[in-house]
Amino acid sequence: MMDYFLFIPILASFFITLLFLPVWIKKARQINLFWRDMNKINNVKAAGSGGIIATWSFLISVLIFIAYRTFYLKSESYLAEILSLLLVITMLSSIGFIDDLLGWQRGGLSKRSRILLFIIASIPLMVINAGKHVISLPFLGQVDMGLFYPFLLIPFGMIGATAAFNFLAGFNGLEAGQGIIILSALGITAALTGSSWLAIIAFCMIASLAAFLLYNFYPARVFPGNSITLAVGGLIAIMSILGNFEKIAVFFFIPYILEIILKLRGRLVKQSFGRPLKDDALDLRYDEIYGLTHASIWLLKKLSIQPTEKKVVYLIWLFQFIIIIIGFIIFRKGIFL
Repeated sequence: MMDYFLFIPILASFFITLLFLPVWIKKARQINLFWRDMNKINNVKAAGSGGIIATWSFLISVLIFIAYRTFYLKSESYLAEILSLLLVITMLSSIGFIDDLLGWQRGGLSKRSRILLFIIASIPLMVINAGKHVISLPFLGQVDMGLFYPFLLIPFGMIGATAAFNFLAGFNGLEAGQGIIILSALGITAALTGSSWLAIIAFCMIASLAAFLLYNFYPARVFPGNSITLAVGGLIAIMSILGNFEKIAVFFFIPYILEIILKLRGRLVKQSFGRPLKDDALDLRYDEIYGLTHASIWLLKKLSIQPTEKKVVYLIWLFQFIIIIIGFIIFRKGIFL
């Protein structure tokens, strides 16, 4: 029987974000925390770092979920895992918010500082020895990674997921929509593989992102900032670790793997934005392709479709959705028990 009380934290996450984002936008205007929309031609600006509201709404909703399990269900199962998850997300969001305040156009945090801070943020998962240490490797089969799993693979996965999710950004609604799509897939995977508690947590973040998207989609009134992109990337990594479906999560993450490859081609300095033209159209910012947003603009032009910001976002969302469908087909034996 469905427990309808589980909708309370999910709805709380949605409505807290919906309620407080306008307040944030107003305050951001008062303190001049407004960023230029790089894909608009007329120096359009929107409130910056609004993702901090979405992240805190998520944190509050998960605390409501913990209270429900503790006082109503009288259950303390997975409490250490959930509290560790909350601590990691809080640390990542704080790192992102600091990076936002330092300003991406002025360099923000250095790459070495980010890597070090991502490792520190993964410590709560390391100390509870999260996940299963036995993984499947090509040609080797099942391998017990022992202490290498918590002290090497967990921080490595955290660095990769958070950094990669932050790379594919810069278009109205792109990050929030991508987060909704991937976390929905992982939430379904968690529910079908016996980790329903993890699925509820995923849908708390999805609800917060959905409310945020109402203000962030074209034309955006607020930008997410690193405070939410790092948090979502971290949550993707955490879910794959705690749910023990790392291979599925890596497959779902293929667009971001491609993004990393393209960004490395540009030595991590080429920006994802397009070059704005009249009539909301976009052109390639560089002579070469250094990201999936550039590839989307190039493909739309080849198809004789006017590349606009919305069409680029829709195309990337479609690509992500197709990857997820293929992933469910490939890993169906491990998901649909």
